[in-house]
Parts: sequence; C-alpha cells; structure tokens
Amino acid sequence: MKYFYRIYQLIIAVPLTVVFTIITTLFVGVGCTIGNGHFWGYFPGHIWGWLITKLFLLPVKVEGREHLEKNQSYVFVANHQGAFDIFLVYGYLNRNFKWMMKYQLQKIPFVGSACRKSHQIFVDKRGPSKVKATYEAARKTLSQGNMSVVVFPEGARTFTGHMGVFKKGAFMLADELQLPVVPLTINGAFNVMPRMRDWHFVNWHPLSLTIHQPIYPVGKGVDNIQAVMHQSYDSVMSSLVDEYKGFKENPDQ
Repeated sequence: MKYFYRIYQLIIAVPLTVVFTIITTLFVGVGCTIGNGHFWGYFPGHIWGWLITKLFLLPVKVEGREHLEKNQSYVFVANHQGAFDIFLVYGYLNRNFKWMMKYQLQKIPFVGSACRKSHQIFVDKRGPSKVKATYEAARKTLSQGNMSVVVFPEGARTFTGHMGVFKKGAFMLADELQLPVVPLTINGAFNVMPRMRDWHFVNWHPLSLTIHQPIYPVGKGVDNIQAVMHQSYDSVMSSLVDEYKGFKENPDQ
C-alpha cells in the first residue's frame, strides 16, 4: 500500500500541490492589491491548507473550537512538529489570523511575495530596531479587531517529535496588548513529514488539532508573561500523544 500511495503522490498529489500553491499566491497577491487585505490575506490560504490535506488523503480531527468566542482576537501558540503544521492550522483552525514567521521566509518564490502583500508578520531579530518593528507590525494588526495571530513559540521544528522550550516573544505581545493566549496541540505532522525528510515522500498518518481553553492575562508584566507561557506549555504538552510527551532539547533553538 505504501508504494501505491507514493505513486499517487508523484502523479497526482505533488503536481496539484504545486499548481494550487501558485494559484493561491496569485489570488492573495492580486486580491490584497485591489481588495480587502483581511479577506484575501486569509481565505485563499485557508482553502489551500484544507485542499492539501485532502490531496494527500490525510484524515484530520479537530477538538476544542467551542472554546473560542466569535469576535475575540487571540494569540495562538502551537508546537511545531513539521511542514504539515501549516496546512493543518491554515485549513482547520477556522479563524482569520496572521502568521508570525521568520523573516528569511520572504525569500521563498511566490510564497514570500504573497506573505508580504497579505501583511503576515515577519520576525526579524537582527537588531533592536528590527525587533521593535516586528512588535509594532503585530500590534497594528491585532488592534484592528477580530484578527488573531498564530505563533510557533519554539521557533523551529522539532527533530524528535518532542517539544523544546518556548520563547517568550508571543507571550510578551499578548501581555502588551492584554490578549488571551490559546494553546494549540498538533499531533501527527511529525509522522507525516519530519524535518529530516523534507522534500521526501509524505507518510500517511492522521492529523489532529486540539484547541485548548484561552488563558486570559492576570495583571501585566514579567509575572504575567511567565505564568501564561508556562501554562501554555503545559496545555500543549498535555494533549500530545504519549510517544512524544516530555521535553527534548532542540539544537536548532
């Protein structure tokens, strides 16, 4: 069965993924240029993420959407298992949001241009002025109302399936704007395509996204940041499958 799945990928899934990716970036670029950037910056990507999981025949389970309020902005924080995290969150979170992503991703053909035009938030740590600009962009986006942001606070994909440490940037942003943080647990993406096998065949494996209860700020400042960060980490860890529970150091952090 594995070899039939690989043949299917070569003939159907991979070519269509390339086509759909190019079409999506064009829709985002043109749409954001002439129309509503909030709409065109999210919905084409939302459909794209959903389509990619369907193309690769990956079953998806989502739990916890009932925890979210309709018109509330959130800072979503998720563990980073693999490349398919993007498709899972984009396709199934069902919230209009911007990504916080490494500034180097601007260089990816088509994708980088679409991300710039749709005002995704690029994290640039090359100096205090760059860091300040990152937070200003995030603050401007989130202050517009009914707009959220998704962050992978580990900052890098895992090599083992286990979680590394959380960096505090996302939690500082949530503290500054007094927004609730929503932990997300991703399961299955490491089995589908771990980072050690980028550009290899996809492995068939179910995906799941667990949306935890929002963590609201209690006060403001260092104590609140630390408390929310630790609580978020514990929430994400609590829903990982047993195989990947427990901390393991990520040398890429």
